[in-house]
Amino acid sequence: QVQLVEFGGGLVQAGGSLRLSCTASGLSSYNMGWFRRTPGKEREFVAGISWGGGFPNYADSVKGRFTTSRDNTKNTVYTQMNSLEPEDTAIYYCAARRGFGVSHWSHDYDYWGQGTQVTVSS
Repeated sequence: QVQLVEFGGGLVQAGGSLRLSCTASGLSSYNMGWFRRTPGKEREFVAGISWGGGFPNYADSVKGRFTTSRDNTKNTVYTQMNSLEPEDTAIYYCAARRGFGVSHWSHDYDYWGQGTQVTVSS
């Protein structure tokens, strides 16, 4: 069992930045994804990174603003979120996948964190 814990959510003004972190023992063996959910909507893919740190990929809505990275020596994955917009307001989740590569589909992930709230005010 992998217990993922996210940190770094909060309240920020539009145009501001936040950095989310996700940590778990043994996380370095997993391909990782970030998802977000707003009330009444399905969980949507935000960003992902392979276990070795290569092939980061992003949803079109955050491309150029968000950067995901990882430090396997610390068993931690990060997402730096810049130029935040009110539309980015959501609960953000990190997820770990045993399968090959990064998937944009939430059902492909095996473990989930509890989520962290990000609120962007206009």
